[in-house]
Amino acid sequence: MLNLGILAHVDAGKTSLTERLLHSAGVIDEIGRVDDGNTRTDTLALERQRGITIKSAVVSFPLDGVTVNLIDTPGHPDFIAEVERVLGVLDGVVLVISAVEGVQAQTRVLMRTLQRLRIPTLLFVNKIDRSGARHEAVLREISARLTPAIVPMGTATGLGTRAARFTPGPAPAAAALDVLAGHDDALLAAYVENTVTDELLHGSLVARTREALVHPVYFGSAATGAGVEALLSGIETLLPVADGDADGPVSATVFKVDRGPAGEKVAYARMFSGTLRTRDRVPFGTDGAEGRITGISVFGHGTDIREDSVAAGRIARLTGLGDIRIGDAIGEPHKAYEHFFAPPTLETVVVPGPGVNRGALHLALTQLAEQDPLIGLRRDELRQETSVSLYGEVQKEVIQATLAGEYGLDVTFRETTPLCVERPRGAGQAVEFNKKDPNPFLATVGLRVEPAPVGSGVGFRLEVELGSMPYAFFKAVEDTVRETLEQGLYGWRVTDCVVTMTHSGYSPRQSHAHQGFDKSMSSTGADFRGVTPLVLVEALRRAGTRVHEPMHRFRIEAPADTLGALLPVLAQLAAVPEATRNRDALCVLEGTVPAARVHALGQRLPGLTRGEGELESSFSHYAPVVHGTIPERPRTDHNPLNRKEYLLNVTRRVGG
Repeated sequence: MLNLGILAHVDAGKTSLTERLLHSAGVIDEIGRVDDGNTRTDTLALERQRGITIKSAVVSFPLDGVTVNLIDTPGHPDFIAEVERVLGVLDGVVLVISAVEGVQAQTRVLMRTLQRLRIPTLLFVNKIDRSGARHEAVLREISARLTPAIVPMGTATGLGTRAARFTPGPAPAAAALDVLAGHDDALLAAYVENTVTDELLHGSLVARTREALVHPVYFGSAATGAGVEALLSGIETLLPVADGDADGPVSATVFKVDRGPAGEKVAYARMFSGTLRTRDRVPFGTDGAEGRITGISVFGHGTDIREDSVAAGRIARLTGLGDIRIGDAIGEPHKAYEHFFAPPTLETVVVPGPGVNRGALHLALTQLAEQDPLIGLRRDELRQETSVSLYGEVQKEVIQATLAGEYGLDVTFRETTPLCVERPRGAGQAVEFNKKDPNPFLATVGLRVEPAPVGSGVGFRLEVELGSMPYAFFKAVEDTVRETLEQGLYGWRVTDCVVTMTHSGYSPRQSHAHQGFDKSMSSTGADFRGVTPLVLVEALRRAGTRVHEPMHRFRIEAPADTLGALLPVLAQLAAVPEATRNRDALCVLEGTVPAARVHALGQRLPGLTRGEGELESSFSHYAPVVHGTIPERPRTDHNPLNRKEYLLNVTRRVGG
């Protein structure tokens, strides 16, 4: 079993390569075309209409006794969350590069992540039959812009014609010896002693590829089939097959969640250990949830097949786990689920069209968010509005089309705005005492807020004795602190701070003679949950907060003679070039730009650079907002900034 990912920059030919691999393996009789909308993995109507992959898809094929589960992933950066969730379940990757466009922005982002995660990766340079296809120039680009640890596996000839071919070498070229010997002491010793054999060289290539230290490079064409057999041979011999103990404890990771025909959740899970069977009751997630497996499908020969069980190493579609989420572990966690890419930095409000039921819209958006955990929903009950976080404008178009096509809901969007954060300016503290006006809650809570190092998140500490009141009350305060910090003084999430509990107190459980518990005389968790937001926002008010906006690091490659036109536009967009260098006839600019301006920069770049400019950007950091009006975000809580309004909402009583 080999779980293989196909990754690339958009339009490099991932889905076309997937079709060709399935055809070469005998799974399909006719190769589908992206332009015709009849490929096996782009099953969504929207994918067929737009000609891009939006959702990852699993399809399998046999390869000399090994079943390959091939996962086709999106190439557009707006759908990077789909790629992220797949990476943790892969045994190996084929990274597709266009022989015409060469190394592109998303190619670099993906390769950096693959190297960081040490996922074995083969490179396939596609489209050698296209006009403008290059061989040596692309190899130089890969070495300079992706990694120098590459091993060319043959030679491409007839580039730019339908007769283009890839001829595999009998063994890695001698030029690859330097690359391999740099990672293999035994090969280096043989190199020095001039005793290198083809067998030793090939063995080193296999071992170092599986360790993700070197990357074999193939050339070919998904359209004509050139080079595909050589790539299949490389997949079979160079990438590691899945391992895992089928008799061990159950351990699986969910990387995709869909809905079945009846609306039931369908979880796609990679089995790392053990065996799952239908009717098994298993724990999943981090909240102690349990569920019973009601159905199992595994992938084989191009389709999914109903089975009674699934063992370690395989990928399965599971039903019966109603509350399952992407990233959840089933059974014992294999490893902590982590984010490899930055979360979304943009947000927009979904505006329902005429006649659209807001409840139905919220339900549909909730289901979409289930399938994409990096897209967050924010519900404003007061204004009856729902906001959705985004990576970019294309994603917004896809959400709009999905709501219309799958749910029959016509929506538009407000202007996309950046998702800011707040950080404390200094320290501040406040306290509310039990039974002392104007505190209507039977609880004493004192809190101090202080800045913490950037990236540290939110810390909670106690400066009072843990035994001074029931633990449940401390837990209520901590949970409420974290919830309240989702909306600071300006409505943004507050981060990089430490909150310390400085005062505590409660009214012990009391009752009248021969009667039950008297709530009016005894503290409950609700008292602590009610008073904590008032104390915390007052402490925040005294500390002060500063709003920070998301900044992207950009890299622009453009003809050197267009630099004069580029610089004024960068200034208009508040982009700050920090480094400029020339490379042949190109100039390379690197710097920072507000996330809100990235889309505009991408739109203007082609016109400024005769269509030759290339933009690469990714989230870098948050920076204080220093120009213009400080952005505020409408609150969705009970507004503890306004004491009277808050008490009316929470207790239906007017306080102080």
